[in-house]
Amino acid sequence: MDEGINCFVPAAGLGERMRPITDCLPKTMLPVLGKPVLEHILEKLSGPQAHQIGINLHHKKEAITDWVEKSPYKTRVLFFPEDPVLDTGGALKNAESFLSGTGSFLVHNADIMSDIDLSKLVAHHNTSGNMVTLAVHDCSRFNTVAVDGDGNLRGVAGKGTPFNPGKERLTAYTGIAVYSREFLAFLPEGKSSVVDAWLNAAASGSLIGTLDVTGSYWADIGTPAAYASAVFDALKADGETVYFHPEATGCAGARLNAYTAVERGCSIAEGVSLRNCIVLPGSMPGRGAYENCIIGPDFAFSLGECKTMLPSGRTATLIGVGGSDRKYFRIEKGGTTSVLMQCAEGDADFERHIEYTLFFRRFGLPVPELISAGPERMSAIFEDLGDVSLYSWLKCPRPAGQVERLYRETLDIAVTLHITVTGHAAECPLLANRIFDYNHLRWETSYFIERFVKGVRGIAPDNFQALEDEFNRLALKVGSFPRTIIHRDFQSQNVMIGQPETPRIIDYQGARMAPPAYDAASLLWDPYYRLDDAVRARLLAHYVESMSAAAGKWFEPDQFYESLLPCRLQRHMQALGAYGFLSSMKGKKFFLKHVPEALRMLKEEAAMAKDAYPALYTLVMKL
Repeated sequence: MDEGINCFVPAAGLGERMRPITDCLPKTMLPVLGKPVLEHILEKLSGPQAHQIGINLHHKKEAITDWVEKSPYKTRVLFFPEDPVLDTGGALKNAESFLSGTGSFLVHNADIMSDIDLSKLVAHHNTSGNMVTLAVHDCSRFNTVAVDGDGNLRGVAGKGTPFNPGKERLTAYTGIAVYSREFLAFLPEGKSSVVDAWLNAAASGSLIGTLDVTGSYWADIGTPAAYASAVFDALKADGETVYFHPEATGCAGARLNAYTAVERGCSIAEGVSLRNCIVLPGSMPGRGAYENCIIGPDFAFSLGECKTMLPSGRTATLIGVGGSDRKYFRIEKGGTTSVLMQCAEGDADFERHIEYTLFFRRFGLPVPELISAGPERMSAIFEDLGDVSLYSWLKCPRPAGQVERLYRETLDIAVTLHITVTGHAAECPLLANRIFDYNHLRWETSYFIERFVKGVRGIAPDNFQALEDEFNRLALKVGSFPRTIIHRDFQSQNVMIGQPETPRIIDYQGARMAPPAYDAASLLWDPYYRLDDAVRARLLAHYVESMSAAAGKWFEPDQFYESLLPCRLQRHMQALGAYGFLSSMKGKKFFLKHVPEALRMLKEEAAMAKDAYPALYTLVMKL
């Protein structure tokens, strides 16, 4: 934003459409993944070019002032109490001495979540000659602002100005605008509407212009459903399905399904099941199942479920997050649900997904049942395994013994795949001929260099030829060990937890013939969840003992342990390459949050293998 600009956040409203939620908290203090809406807004307004921030107050003002006084923003915020409420125009007039202190000022409503570029808005205002510049977008539910071909205000629905469809178009005000201080002269003392002042200023010949920000993310937290949608949007943007505040407790016998956010000070008791729920600060829901609701200290407010219309005419709920381009929908028929997978035309994994499912189920691997497949439409319907992955299950505190038990059972699935199913590999030529060979291993390390080292870290390796030699030797080393069928992406997001709590696996279409240590490394050294070292050691011993018992002389523990470090190196270079690709090429920036843990583990492994791969060690320590 331009140097010295003041900002104003109108936060005095009663939030009547949000009751009973706003009987507990003012709208602007509603949490979105651990932060009040106000904090999200102040983060956007508090860049180095911003000057001070004014906030008007009325409804539950103590909740706002108490929070600000404990926040990093307390030295930059001024309060403007109102009693009675002065409405949108009167609020600005009440703060006139503050707002007129700079040449222009920015107003950001207190119930708006967006990624609108405020610096661009301010810069546009400063070069436009406008007295006011409204950030607008095309949002059919709220399109009430009439603008001409130059984007200048011509009227507002309900304000008596006829709309001329031939010369004007309707758009929606986002609740964000930049004003020149001269606009304050159009506001009367006392209660008034800022919209009336816009129209009066325009009638006087002043330019009330707009900047179209269509395409930006925007949410108006004006109703409980809109608030819930904003929270679930934030979860999706972060690549998550579950948020559990560090200062919430419980969860040992609870189940958190679909999109669920549990906020500060909550306690989730045994026997509680949440699906598409937000649990507000300090709430303690009683035993039972809650679905599509906002839960407060003494209420549970029901929400309507959002559904998507499929081309077939059926309704479905879009589910799942992750790196895949495939889409998954939960569909309902006859009182039961199933999952529809839709793949893009030409997706080479589609056939493998179908064939592997049928093959794996024949030999007892716990993958979802295939109900039907339509190759001509690149779609298939599978058994519904629910919403809870091992990754999301681990989001809330669980007893250590419960965690270790689930990991043991997951490793037992790996043993079935590596021994029992591998013994029948010849019965599935599509898989038996899919070898994790030298070329593929070298592809992984090249992927790491291009997508992560260069793409994310912006580093060009100093001694490229030495690295190439080491990567060649590493690929030959990994490729020299006995191969089994491996899942290939055997990590916590691909393990589903059913009821009762038993693991099953998904996303196995990338399965290959490779050393089984690759799967062990993927699960036990998973960047998505850090296991305690002692727990990991016990789990690894369990896997080795189970493999020895199932395979007899074929499985050699010493050889397995020899293969483990090279496979860990390969796996974590592949993971970092994937995070770089998915964040930069697919726009899934949330994968970058897993980089620190993956890189920590790769550094640990590179140090252990320093003598064998010194150039790799030198490179990794620079990252």
